[in-house]
Order: sequence, then structure tokens, then C-alpha cells
Amino acid sequence: MARKRPSDEDCYKISRQVELDLAVLTDVAKAYRNLALHQPLF
Repeated sequence: MARKRPSDEDCYKISRQVELDLAVLTDVAKAYRNLALHQPLF
């Protein structure tokens, strides 16, 4: 069974979360690690 792609809204939520993390953290790797993504979404 094929996996469903995330919706546009889900991608927006993820990108918004990264923006908020980057506002607090200065390390990009930490911001993406906080998301715990297992597959590329973009």
C-alpha cells in the first residue's frame, strides 16, 4: 500500500515549527532534529 503524501497544511505546520525553533535556537540541525522527520517531505 502506498503512503499518502502530507497535505499542504501539514507541510506549512512543519515549516512554521522550524521557523519558530530557529527563532529560539541558532543551530539548524537542532531545529530539524526537534521535528523527528523520518522521510523527506519537501
